[in-house]
Amino acid sequence: MEPVKSVFDNYLKIESALANDSIEGVASNASAIASAVRGDSMKMLSPEIAAQADALSKAKDLATARAVFKRLSKSLIQYLNDHNVSGAYVEVYCPMAKASWLQTGEKISNPYLDAPMRGCGEIQKKPKQKTS
Repeated sequence: MEPVKSVFDNYLKIESALANDSIEGVASNASAIASAVRGDSMKMLSPEIAAQADALSKAKDLATARAVFKRLSKSLIQYLNDHNVSGAYVEVYCPMAKASWLQTGEKISNPYLDAPMRGCGEIQKKPKQKTS
């Protein structure tokens, strides 16, 4: 579904920026998430996700952005679990940050910790392999 795909595409851009110790593009991608959720006529995603994205779009520093990103990640992981969605996303947990996130691929790219700890995390759920 296009609104959900847009949300996850923008989420991955935010995850990548934070993993690279940057907030560049975070505000615009977070605003795009909020718009996609609000513009979805089928209301597939919770208004809470739009509110979290709005808060993330207003983050002025890395620490604030990462704190809000934790809540957004939790909501999107819950959405995938509630809807039994499997696909391209890997769920990763960081015991130091006590938080999970979604990413593509199995090379850990931690959005919560600075560069020296970028590889900190444990894969929780891998995408289900397609059988033919």
